[in-house]
Amino acid sequence: MRSTPTSAAPRRRRRTVLVATGLAAVLTLTATACGAEKDEADAKPSGGTSQAADAGDTGGEGGLPAGLADRLKEHGIDVDQWKDGGWKNWDEDKWLSEAKDFVNPVIEGLWKPDRMKSAKEADKTVTTKDTAADQGTTDPEPAPVEAVAEKKPYHENAAPVGKVFFDSPEGSMVCSGTVIKDVNHPGKSNLVWTAGHCVHAGGGGGWYRNITFVPSYNDYGKSEAELANATTTEMAPYGTWWADWASTSDQWIRGGSESGGDGAAYDYSVLHVKPEQGGKSLEETVGAALEVDFSAPSATEVSSMGAWGYPAAPPYNGLEMFKCVDKPGRLSLSPSLPPMYRIGCTMTGGSSGGGWFRVVDGETKLVSNTSIGPLENTWLAGPQLGRSAEAMYQNMSETYGGR
Repeated sequence: MRSTPTSAAPRRRRRTVLVATGLAAVLTLTATACGAEKDEADAKPSGGTSQAADAGDTGGEGGLPAGLADRLKEHGIDVDQWKDGGWKNWDEDKWLSEAKDFVNPVIEGLWKPDRMKSAKEADKTVTTKDTAADQGTTDPEPAPVEAVAEKKPYHENAAPVGKVFFDSPEGSMVCSGTVIKDVNHPGKSNLVWTAGHCVHAGGGGGWYRNITFVPSYNDYGKSEAELANATTTEMAPYGTWWADWASTSDQWIRGGSESGGDGAAYDYSVLHVKPEQGGKSLEETVGAALEVDFSAPSATEVSSMGAWGYPAAPPYNGLEMFKCVDKPGRLSLSPSLPPMYRIGCTMTGGSSGGGWFRVVDGETKLVSNTSIGPLENTWLAGPQLGRSAEAMYQNMSETYGGR
């Protein structure tokens, strides 16, 4: 499934505990109601490689890494003009497609409430033809699971979850994302997990622009009518966070596509973000972050997984957070690729990139993210997170985490 075109410190620490417990309780209670057994965590890493955004020193022109502004000029891009609207030029010759050319300078005030609300979803869908290469490892298609609205306010029930906004050649678009822990900077993470197709177009394309993360978007789940004259604070109570570094897999950059299963097995990304305004880290600001489980457990070993996100395509409107919990099955797109997880879920586009969680020894961990789904919106599939995903994450944390 694809995207859509478009307080005090003690209190925060307390809220972190509540959030983690709340997510775990939701998953456990739902699984128990269905008669499922408790999860166990077994480390089974998968292979692969990853590629991060190009390293460089900060302090260059326009707040960009030193040297990057010069490279942009070689492509005919002026940083000041970029901020004045030059980013709207999607000329193929100037749409930078190399990972080292990721550029996303802060344009203060760009993502106003109306612009956020107008961002549209664009599904990354698969058909029966796309799954025809399966060699018998795909489990039966799951029954649809009706998405359930998350309890409000979101900052007390699912604080790590938010929305990822960006601009593409098709317009303003939206995905979902999750605040994750930074092992090298405990308690001060600025890392967000989402899907690769929410940051990069894949094979033949380049990085998207104006990529931002908004945690607890529309925190109280107000209706469209109630938000007619909403302020930025109402829509983004914990601020707007700009991606100053992005990382996705080599496989997505080389072979990802807008439709079908191409690149889906490696459709994941990590963003390093900074606040449009303010100085504290993302984790300190929202009071929560989730650990990523890179053990890539087999679907047969997991009793339940839950997907969280902000579906934006009908019958949803992108203003509320929803979730689905189900026992996962396996989806194989090719015998040469690792199988994906699949659960029944009626969430639509806009939920792409949203985290998939499971409970391991009482702790809620991120284990995947929404990547693809069918036109009928009856199920979702997400990639296994193994060695290649962990390498991407470690590179981002070690190289950019402390900035």
